[in-house]
Amino acid sequence: MSEKQEKILYIGTHANDHPEKAHLPFVLGNAALAMDIKATIVLQANGVYLAQKGFVNHMLSGGGFPPLKKLMEDFLVQGGELKVCKPCIAERNIDESELVEGAEVTAGGALNIAAIEADAVLVF
Repeated sequence: MSEKQEKILYIGTHANDHPEKAHLPFVLGNAALAMDIKATIVLQANGVYLAQKGFVNHMLSGGGFPPLKKLMEDFLVQGGELKVCKPCIAERNIDESELVEGAEVTAGGALNIAAIEADAVLVF
């Protein structure tokens, strides 16, 4: 019988409106992946801007963390899941084709299921 893999769900709701909070899901998500914990980041509200191609290239680093571009790339390379709120991108006139490679569009029902299945949910 195999052990259940631990899962953490991070919900990011900020972009350049609060750079430090925008970095935190990716800092912690990378740490979780390094610990063999499955990490999923869901971007909602202004957080969806982070998934727009090129957006993080011009963001200020927050909290003394590495650049968000590097954190996001590392997160995806390590196998983290990046999900983006469909109604949130629609509200901000962001087309799915404008999202970074590896981002998956999702909606409320899937987020609820992910939250139920996670061992912890953190919101920034």
